[in-house]
Amino acid sequence: MGTALVTGASRGLGAVIAERLAGDGLHVAVNYAHDTAGASAVVERVQAAGGSARLARFDVTDEQSVRQAIAEIGPIDVVVNNATGPQPLMPVEEQTWQDHLDQLHFFVKAPLLILQAVLPAMRAAGSGRIVNVGSEVTDLGNADYGHYVSAKAAMHGLTRSWARELGPYGITVNTVEPGWIPVERHEGTPAAEYDDYMRNLPLGHMGVPVDVAEAVAFLASPGSRFITGQRLAVNGGKTMT
Repeated sequence: MGTALVTGASRGLGAVIAERLAGDGLHVAVNYAHDTAGASAVVERVQAAGGSARLARFDVTDEQSVRQAIAEIGPIDVVVNNATGPQPLMPVEEQTWQDHLDQLHFFVKAPLLILQAVLPAMRAAGSGRIVNVGSEVTDLGNADYGHYVSAKAAMHGLTRSWARELGPYGITVNTVEPGWIPVERHEGTPAAEYDDYMRNLPLGHMGVPVDVAEAVAFLASPGSRFITGQRLAVNGGKTMT
């Protein structure tokens, strides 16, 4: 049984991804920073379904915490970089460098720290899967969102560079780019906002978290062994590349 680490997995997309990977027989380390109840519920659901999971509470942006946690988990075969923080909308004239750094901490620093911690074991094994959870905003270029959009674009830059560097070791690196996938934090969103988003959506309906989880599961599987450096949009055709 291999081991997968899913960051930011106490709720939302991360929780569904963790459960999906456990369904494929992976032992899943459910990472979280604060929501112990949510993360515990994910572990309980995995175990109730016959899978294997454990809690992994640590700050993905803190180097010492990352190294200590991964040492405790042991060799990791699959990493899903899903953790995120607040994503406030703000006009460019109000954005500060700190606003940009806040996003880069999650989408560049955290993936880097985690890769550096898991890499020795992956190299020794001659295999590994890194899946970065990006966003369609890098193609849409949403207004008032430059700090978030640029950090997500940087994350895919890591994907491409790491894919070339790590390919000789049998390690693949890919990005999954979800569209707007409603999760718990979107409760109460007016119907008009959903209608506006779907207006130019070829498939004509909103996606659900399992749509993203299926894409991640494929890129984490042996079936994706000849795919690396790619980005897969899961957004009903909102963007096409």
